[in-house]
Amino acid sequence: MLSIAIVGQGYVGLPLAVEAAKANFKVIGIDKDLNKVLQINSGISPVEGINSNELTELLKSGAYAATQNYELIKEASIVLICVPTPLDEFGAPDLSFVIDATENIAKNILKGTLIILESSVAPGTTRNIVFETIKKFSGLGAGDFKVAFSPERIDPLNKTWNLRNTPKIIAGLTESAKNEAKIFYSSFVENVYVCQTLEIAETAKLLENSFRLINISFINELAIYCNSIGVPVGEVIQAASTKPYGYMAFMPSSGAGGHCIPVDPIYLSNSARMNGTPIEMIEIAAQINTKMPSYYISQANQMIGSLAGKKILIIGISYKPNISDLRESSGIKLIQSLREKGSIVFWHDELAKKWRDEKSTPISNDYDLAILVTPHEDLNLSALGNVPILDTRGFNQ
Repeated sequence: MLSIAIVGQGYVGLPLAVEAAKANFKVIGIDKDLNKVLQINSGISPVEGINSNELTELLKSGAYAATQNYELIKEASIVLICVPTPLDEFGAPDLSFVIDATENIAKNILKGTLIILESSVAPGTTRNIVFETIKKFSGLGAGDFKVAFSPERIDPLNKTWNLRNTPKIIAGLTESAKNEAKIFYSSFVENVYVCQTLEIAETAKLLENSFRLINISFINELAIYCNSIGVPVGEVIQAASTKPYGYMAFMPSSGAGGHCIPVDPIYLSNSARMNGTPIEMIEIAAQINTKMPSYYISQANQMIGSLAGKKILIIGISYKPNISDLRESSGIKLIQSLREKGSIVFWHDELAKKWRDEKSTPISNDYDLAILVTPHEDLNLSALGNVPILDTRGFNQ
């Protein structure tokens, strides 16, 4: 049984570990978070979409185990990097997690190991940072290890597209790295698409999420326009969606959230500006996305007058329907901004349940306004009674 190590056991790394273990690899899951390691090894999945019973069976069989110990990388023929690539406090790309993981990997790999980066990065990162870091810290020659890139495509709880049937793009620094990565992923992914260079694959990943950010920001601006002239944007989108070609529907919101859409395009935009060829469309889209919570605060003010002292219920604070993930949540940004204006703000989200020291509040008619941000399935708004609803999804404007 071939052993692999996956650094990072979150929304990307753990699903990958489970699928690889099911494909008859012995998987070492490495994470610096001790609480997460203990939780996983007790058979409790910290990631939505990963069945705890299935995880327990893999643990019992010895096909998978989580650890903090990087030294176990010595047992692995393939090492995958699945760590966050967030933005720093200034809104710039932060590669500290990738660099830290790469340094720790380099200190423990043996000759012949294949290292695959799955984290979203700017073009040139795999070649100029990951490869060079491994060479510097491993003591191995440039030809003694292999480097590849294969960006994650994980959509938590997507009932149609999963890790197995979502096409996987790969690229290698060398021909042997590319071929070995293709063989590895083909053992549990149905369709593997090979890019000719690392930079093609890196840029393709950023294009995917830049496309989404730009279109979400555009539809949000259209929603603002439609609202100003009294045209229901939801019905406009439904009408446009009858066109069977050349059109893709995007829905309004109070801003795109999650770990990809508000973040990955900035890696591309930052790289382009450093290259002297700025992609202004991304920069504008990011600005629009950032301003959306403020727009809905102004809408709330128009609906109920001064917001100071008003009781407001935010419905849904996760970044998208039917999951509990709060990363880059526009709902949380609304809560914070409304409180700055003196509003008494509560929130309801039975999937997220907790945020900071606060808990989800039941829906009731004891509010001056409800703002619908993230509608999970089976959401029952009837308990609001006559409380006015501001729907950021664009269907009651």
